[in-house]
Amino acid sequence: MRAPLDTCRHILVLLLVVLSIPAWGCTPTRVVDHEQWAPEERIILQFSHVVAENTPKGQAARRFADLVYERTGGRVEVQVFPNGSLYGDGEELQALRDGRVDLIAPSTGKLAQLFPEWQVFDLPYVFADHDAVVAAMEGPVGDRLFQVLRRRGLMGLTMWSNGFKQMTSARGPLVTPEDFEGQVFRVQPSRVLVEQFRLLGATGVPIGFHETFRALESGQVDGQENTPSNIYSKKFHEVQRYMTLSDHGYLGYVVLVDADRWQNLDPEVQEALLWALEEATRWNRENAPRINAEDLERIRASGRLEIHEQTPEERAAWAAALRPVFDSFLATLHDDQLILALEELRRAGFPASEAP
Repeated sequence: MRAPLDTCRHILVLLLVVLSIPAWGCTPTRVVDHEQWAPEERIILQFSHVVAENTPKGQAARRFADLVYERTGGRVEVQVFPNGSLYGDGEELQALRDGRVDLIAPSTGKLAQLFPEWQVFDLPYVFADHDAVVAAMEGPVGDRLFQVLRRRGLMGLTMWSNGFKQMTSARGPLVTPEDFEGQVFRVQPSRVLVEQFRLLGATGVPIGFHETFRALESGQVDGQENTPSNIYSKKFHEVQRYMTLSDHGYLGYVVLVDADRWQNLDPEVQEALLWALEEATRWNRENAPRINAEDLERIRASGRLEIHEQTPEERAAWAAALRPVFDSFLATLHDDQLILALEELRRAGFPASEAP
């Protein structure tokens, strides 16, 4: 027999009340309706970068996009295009300036053609460790370099870390500076990096990141320098035979936007983006060393490379051979504050400080 209609209604109301009460000791989760924004209210930002998704930069970009979406309740969506799928090395900076993309994160070496001052981060053996890099990013060096960008209509929002670079070659072990003689290495478009290999008796050839595997595989170049995460994710270790763990140079990235595009964003949107970037940057700097260490172990496990760990004496010999790079770079600068900051870095660094 069915219950009377009034009784059914009372039961339904009671169920609704019970279901609306949070469980004991639990905080109710705020449900965000991501479809609440009208099409004209939503903002879509395209973020282009050239490395794999599982690298420190790739993971930081994805984390940044997720945080922005959550923070804005879906009003702002950052669409991430990794692996150069939207724009490659030689295209992304111009695409940013033309308004065809909203955010990019080029390596500091790739800014060198337009902004030579950014070659600071390409200098060999200028940073003693990861903490020294972060101090430079957050201190006078970073401040001066970000000002250089603003003068050309760009805004540097933050810097992300990958890590320290290692040397690889298909021709022979790289133990002493003399071992580089006659070899050809892929480099980023930085005069500092070209000069670095010239001093070692080798030739540095600028080649785009997405073209590097083919250049190594075909023998166009003998070797390259990169972090373990980039070497592993792009399978460079499969077409190289020797690796030296040298930590001789640093690889970092600058998250860039066009200054006018940034100014046209609502202050609330700017605040959300900066908050998400701060969180993603903190995560990146904490986890980049771990990611590189894990990928180095994967490279070891592959058995494809003969890996040499550089000794302090070998490191000092490399630093002595490469010391002129630092001196010639300083001679090109006209920023006294930047010169002083770099001199302080050199004094604090090792083993460059021991080099004659």
